[in-house]
Amino acid sequence: MGCRLVPVIAFCPNNTEVHIYKFIADKWEKLHVLSKHDQIVSGIDWGRSTNKIVTVSHDRNSYVWTQEGQDWVPTLVILKLNRAALCVQWSPKENKFAVGSGAKSVCICYYEQENNWWISKVIRKKHESSVTSLAWHPNNIHLATTSADGKCRVFSTIIKGVDTRGSQSSASADWKFGEQIAQLDLTTTWAFGVSWSPSGKTLAYAGHSSMIYFVDDVEASPAAQNLALRDLPLRDILFVSEKMAIGVGFDCNPLIFSADETGLWSFVRYLDERKVTPSASKASQLSEALGKLYGQSRQGSSDTVEPSKPRGGAHENCITCIVPLSKGSESIVKRFSTSGLDGKIVVWDLENHVTITK
Repeated sequence: MGCRLVPVIAFCPNNTEVHIYKFIADKWEKLHVLSKHDQIVSGIDWGRSTNKIVTVSHDRNSYVWTQEGQDWVPTLVILKLNRAALCVQWSPKENKFAVGSGAKSVCICYYEQENNWWISKVIRKKHESSVTSLAWHPNNIHLATTSADGKCRVFSTIIKGVDTRGSQSSASADWKFGEQIAQLDLTTTWAFGVSWSPSGKTLAYAGHSSMIYFVDDVEASPAAQNLALRDLPLRDILFVSEKMAIGVGFDCNPLIFSADETGLWSFVRYLDERKVTPSASKASQLSEALGKLYGQSRQGSSDTVEPSKPRGGAHENCITCIVPLSKGSESIVKRFSTSGLDGKIVVWDLENHVTITK
């Protein structure tokens, strides 16, 4: 799913198309249907500055869509992949984008002005399985990836003629394209939802074992914090400030994480807390008591039956994507959107829910 500041959204309704809707007169109206891919669209990103949309698909191709008048004109980007493209993201300067794939590789694509086409350079032989998520460092050079092999990696994507080394620190000025800067082996399960803090000092990603990892100083001397979740795994993470992050996933309800003055991260609460009515609370207690009674009476079993935990009210299925809606120059994200397997897109205003820790 892709979103912009204006009330316009782009999403894939689980097929080969991308639909663009605009909020007009208190309702959403369909403006465009982008149809060029042959198989399901697996990734969308809408550039805020360039107003370009990039899409990737299981057909192993990518298209950059440029608005010309009332139409969106596609430009094919050949990714040189033999497996499906799974995710895509524009770089902070929007002069290149990265594509993760099931071919155990990452494509870095940039526009070549002289030949009027998009070039794809591939980072190969680094991942041992599919690339599940991508995140650009604020310096527009470093790229973090997660993979189904359980590892999080950071690469240099500097391209001659596109990037300048002035944005890099002296310690990383000599990194070449495709060089691996760091590899984090914090989980043995699938890894998802990698994200950088606004300053780029902290990296976060999730493991399918209901863990979230916060890593400081990835390039120099990584210091990791492992936080175990009491419920289901996460699929995506967004930093809303330097000391606060939002995680979304199989709990169908955004989770708030915050760091204290010492830099120690902890779970705060669910964002979409549902108020339980007294009657519902009594019914839940009664169901739990009956479950325990019957569970313990069967053949002397000592197992207890846990009551079903109510899910969040906004989403009814796994949340797969979280997108910031703040301006690019802002370091604090006050509004963001989520989309999930329930077919819903929800816009959240953090100022109405929680005090954002800077």
